[in-house]
Amino acid sequence: MRRRASLVLLAVAVFLAALAPLLRWYAYPRLARVPAGTYQTAVLEAKDATLVDYARMEPRTVPKVTLVQTLKGNVEEARKVRRATGRDVVVWDTLTHMTGPDGAMISKIPERYVFDAHGQQPVHAGGEHVDGTPVRRDGIEYKWPFLVEKRDYRYFDMQTRTSAPIHYRGTRSFRGLDVYYFEQTVPWTRVPFPKTLPLGVTPEALRQLGLERWYTTRRMFWVDPVTGAPVNGEEIHREELRWTDRPEKQPVTAFAGHVKMRADYVDSTVALVTSQRRLVLLLTSWLPWGSAGLGAALAALALYLEARARPRRAFTGQKAHDGGKTERQAPGKRAARSRGGSP
Repeated sequence: MRRRASLVLLAVAVFLAALAPLLRWYAYPRLARVPAGTYQTAVLEAKDATLVDYARMEPRTVPKVTLVQTLKGNVEEARKVRRATGRDVVVWDTLTHMTGPDGAMISKIPERYVFDAHGQQPVHAGGEHVDGTPVRRDGIEYKWPFLVEKRDYRYFDMQTRTSAPIHYRGTRSFRGLDVYYFEQTVPWTRVPFPKTLPLGVTPEALRQLGLERWYTTRRMFWVDPVTGAPVNGEEIHREELRWTDRPEKQPVTAFAGHVKMRADYVDSTVALVTSQRRLVLLLTSWLPWGSAGLGAALAALALYLEARARPRRAFTGQKAHDGGKTERQAPGKRAARSRGGSP
């Protein structure tokens, strides 16, 4: 009975040992994916910011500027790209909408971002754009890959339409989570005007005035290393309108401020990421290591039962052998007694 139990335990142990790498290297890449129909909104604010008054073409200080970033998964476009490329992709249509303290629109910039659902690498299948201008992304945007590494990544900047390294600056604690801190500084760069501006102002009208738009920012992200999702983001952002025909004239500050995610959106983001990271850990750590550990324990138990069963079988075999010998001697002894011999 013990031998049968040890064989069953050994078979289960082998199964669990084989299951562990399958969960980590086969199931995880196929199950840990960004949902195609994601919809998220983040609200960021810059308090005591500077804005340009386009009517007077002068900067003014305002109590608050609000940026609303909306991210919506385009399921139908993702299906089209999947049929064309054979890859499981996600298509995000995003909108960055900036408003002043009175709620009036300052600018809005739409984007389309196409990327691999698991690895987050850009997929160039057509349709990528920033503010209607086609782009070809190199590097990540908005989200890091699952299981973030402690290294620099290339990050796409929507204003310059180019990618540059975003640097890993260490591990920090944020709202009870151990996160990776990344930072990127974009130097002063001439960038296009947003196509949608307030007061009926158009990019062409600004260019006719002899103005160019220049921009710089220091970008900071606190990223969950398991899901690759930022739980907080900030920018020290500055834009200027520079005179092309009168370089000696003082530039006009179009926008300057420290942009931070609003506290209630930080809380909701941390709660969402905390729930999602459990699913990724389940596939990458908890189930594989648990399966391997349980398999090792069952294998040890099977060997223990087998070791205990062997002496018992050996003893039983020896006893049966001695019993046969006794039975063979018994008739001789009875014959000796019948002849009057000694017992």
